[in-house]
Amino acid sequence: MKYIDVIIDNKSKHTDSFFTYACSDDKVREGQKVYVPFGKGNKIRTAYVFCVKDELSPESDPEKIKSAESLDTEICLTREMLDTALFMTRRYLCKTIEAVSCFTPAGSPSKRGKKRVPYAGEEGERGAEKLLTEEQQRALAEILPYVKQKKHGLFLLHGVTGSGKTEVYMRVIAECVKRERTAIMLVPEISLTKQIIERFFGRFGTENIAVLHSRLAAGERYDEWMRIRRGDIKIVIGARSAVFAPLENIGAVILDEEHESSYKSDMAPKYDTAEIAIKRAKAYGGIVIAGSATPSVNTYKRAEEGIYHIINIKERYNKIKLPLVETVDMRKELAAGNKSVFSGKLHREIASSLENGRQVILFLNRRGYSTFISCRECGYVMKCPDCGISMVYHKNENKVVCHYCGRQENVPALCPDCGSRYIKYFGMGTEKLEEETAVAFPNAKTARLDLDTISRKGSIDRILNDFEDRKTDILIGTQIVAKGLDFANVGLVGIISADISLNIPDFRSAEKTFQLITQAAGRAGRGEERGHVIVQTYSPEHYAVTAAAAHDYEAFYRTEIKMRKLLGYPPYADMMQIVVSSAEESDAQAGADLTEALLRRALGDAEALNLMGNRPAPIGKSSGRYRYHMILKCPKGKRPLYTSFIDAVQRQIIADKKNKFNIYVDINPYSFM
Repeated sequence: MKYIDVIIDNKSKHTDSFFTYACSDDKVREGQKVYVPFGKGNKIRTAYVFCVKDELSPESDPEKIKSAESLDTEICLTREMLDTALFMTRRYLCKTIEAVSCFTPAGSPSKRGKKRVPYAGEEGERGAEKLLTEEQQRALAEILPYVKQKKHGLFLLHGVTGSGKTEVYMRVIAECVKRERTAIMLVPEISLTKQIIERFFGRFGTENIAVLHSRLAAGERYDEWMRIRRGDIKIVIGARSAVFAPLENIGAVILDEEHESSYKSDMAPKYDTAEIAIKRAKAYGGIVIAGSATPSVNTYKRAEEGIYHIINIKERYNKIKLPLVETVDMRKELAAGNKSVFSGKLHREIASSLENGRQVILFLNRRGYSTFISCRECGYVMKCPDCGISMVYHKNENKVVCHYCGRQENVPALCPDCGSRYIKYFGMGTEKLEEETAVAFPNAKTARLDLDTISRKGSIDRILNDFEDRKTDILIGTQIVAKGLDFANVGLVGIISADISLNIPDFRSAEKTFQLITQAAGRAGRGEERGHVIVQTYSPEHYAVTAAAAHDYEAFYRTEIKMRKLLGYPPYADMMQIVVSSAEESDAQAGADLTEALLRRALGDAEALNLMGNRPAPIGKSSGRYRYHMILKCPKGKRPLYTSFIDAVQRQIIADKKNKFNIYVDINPYSFM
C-alpha cells in the first residue's frame, strides 16, 4: 500500500491544496495522472500525484483516507515539471492545478488507434547550410561552449532585422541534437512562421520535430504531446505554450522576437514565458537565447547587469543597408489641405514601387472599418453592453463588433438614444484602409492580413502564399505583418499612423512604438535592393520615432531607461495589477474596497504608499462582469514580500464564502485595461 499527495483537477478556489489518498498499486509514480473520489458525493475526479509515501504523516487520520480508483498509465509528468508548476504558483499566485494543466495534454487517445500528426508529409525547405557571416560565427563561438559543457547560461542575441538570427538558432539546436539533447524553439505567432517551420523541417526532418500551437485540434495536440513524452521528438516549435512541452534533457530554449507581448500570458495562469524557459533550462544545464532586433527594455537592462550575455549582430546577412526610413509630419499635410490617409510622399512612393514591380506593405495597428459609431446630433457613442467600450464597425459583415468579447450587433439606422438619422462612422481600421487603397491604386491587387481575415483555417497560408508568389501587390495589415515575415520583393513599407501605439495609456507606449516601427520597417529590403519606409505621424519629434528612423536602439534605450528610473517603472519595479470583478457593480466596488483595506493593512503604512487605485478598470465591464482594479508598484527586490501579502489577502477573501466577487492578480501585465 502506498499513500499519495495529489492536486485535484477542480476549478473551485477552495480546493487548491494537497489531498492524501491510499493507493493499492505499488507502481504509482510522482507526476502520474490518477482518478480519485472527491467531496461528499465521492464524485470521481482527475488528480496529479506530487508525492508518493510508504506511510501516512502523523497528523493524518487513517479512517478518513479514501482510496484512489485507478491510474492513467499514459500521462505522467516529470519531477522537473512538477517543480516548475510549484514555482508558478509561488511566482504568479495561480492555483496549482492551473500550473499543472499547462503541462498536460488536451484531448484524448484516438479511438481508431490512428496517430494524428500535423504537418505529416511536408518536406520543408531543403538545401545546403548557409555560409555564416563573421558576426554569426562570433555569436556561435560564444554560445556553443555552454551547450558542449552542459552549462546553464542566458544569452541576448541582439541582431538587426534580416541579420540571420534564425541560422544561429538552428546551429545551436543542431549541436543539442548531436549531443542527444532536446530543444524548444518559441515564436510569437505560430501561424506566421511557415518559413521558419519549413527551414527546420528541411534541416532536421519532420520525424524529429513537433509543432505545438492553439490551432491544433485537441486530438492532434494529444498525439503530439505523447510523441514528445515518449522521447520520439528532439525539437519542439511553437508559440508560448510550447515552453511546457514534456521534454527532458533540455539543451536550449530559444525565444525568437523576445520583446513580443504574446510571450506574457493574459489568461490564467498569467505566466511570463521567459521566466518559465529559464526555470526549465536551468534544471537540465541548458541555455536560453532571447533574440530580437528590438529587445525589451527589461531584457536589455538585465543584459547590462550581466544576467544575460549580450551578443550583437549589426549587419544584415546580405550586406544590404537597413531601409531608408523617412517620417512625414501629418500636421503639415493637413495644413496643406491633404485629408487623405496617404501623405503626398507615401502616395508617390507607393506608385513608384508598383511601377517598378516592387511590392508594398501598409501597416495600421487597428482592425475594422471605423473605430467607433457616434450620433452627430446628441453625441451618443455605440458601446458594448457587456464590456462598456466602443464597438467597431466592420463593413464586410455590416456589423458592429466588440473586439474584447466578440459580441456583434446590427448597425443602427437611427440613433438608439435620440432617434436622429445622423449616425456617422469615425476613425479608420485596416478594412477601411484596404478600401481607400483600392480607390487610390485601382490597378493594384490588395490583400488584408488581420485577425478578421485569418480566422478561417488555411486563410493565412493562402494570403501569405499569394504575396510570396507576387499575386498580391499591396499587403495591408495590423501588427501581424510586423512579425517575422520575409519577402524579398518588398521595396516599401508604409506605416499609416505611428501615433496609435504612442498614445495608449501605458508606460510602455514609447517602447511599443519603437518596436513596431522598427519591426515593420524590417520587412522592407530583404532582397537585393535597399528598402524604403515611410512613417506617418503627428509626433515626428518624439524620441521613439526619431530613434526608430535612425535604426538607433541604443539612443532609444538611453532615453527610455532614464524615464523608467525617474518614475519607478519596470525594470526598477514590478507592477502588480489586482482586479476585482462581479456580476453586480455594487458587489465589485464593495469587493475592491475590502481588498484595498486588507492590502493596506498587510502592507503597513510605508509600503501601502505604493498601492494605486482603487477605481473602475479602463475596461469597466467585460463579459457581463463589472471590473475594478488597483496597481501595486513593487520596488525591486521586494517581490517575494509583496506576493506573500497579496497571497494572504487572496486566501482570506476566498475563505469567506459570502463574498460575491472574484479576485485575480496579474504581475507585470502587458496591458492594464
